[in-house]
Amino acid sequence: MTTVAAGRSKTYDLVYIAVFAVVMAVCSWISIPAQVPFTLQTFGVFMAVGVLGGKRGTLAVLVYVLLGAVGVPVFAGFSGGIGALLGNAGGYIIGFIFSALVMWAIEHVFGRKPVVQIISMIVGLIVCYAFGTAWFMFAYTRSTGSVGLMAVLGWCVFPFIIPDLIKIALAYVLSGKVRKYAR
Repeated sequence: MTTVAAGRSKTYDLVYIAVFAVVMAVCSWISIPAQVPFTLQTFGVFMAVGVLGGKRGTLAVLVYVLLGAVGVPVFAGFSGGIGALLGNAGGYIIGFIFSALVMWAIEHVFGRKPVVQIISMIVGLIVCYAFGTAWFMFAYTRSTGSVGLMAVLGWCVFPFIIPDLIKIALAYVLSGKVRKYAR
């Protein structure tokens, strides 16, 4: 690869990473308020990794989270800042990074076959649920008082399972179509 082609490739990578960080921000703004707001953020994470692949997709998720951490209002309800990450739902946002990393690892080991992509999205979602739920329990207990796991799962996971599986299906279908144009 020539120096010009390598430079162009890196430029395209940066642009795609930035575009998907913006996609995740827009997905977070489509929100129904709750203890843990219903958003399309997980859809954005699935799309980033599905379209860009593990490395670039994970970088897009990291850029998104870092933008929010420094105060850019990219999270649900147009919020941002370290306070959003330290709040009750912050673990789910941080969990997006671990979710993308796990999706990347699965696709790195098993390839980008259709069944692998779907499984990686499901496992990534489970990782996000686990990290976010543990964080929610910690943050909620510190601010309000003790709460049981089943109560937290009832607030933060169970209501989201069906919508998140629909987001996985949509992300799988759309990422396959968009990937053709994002090379």
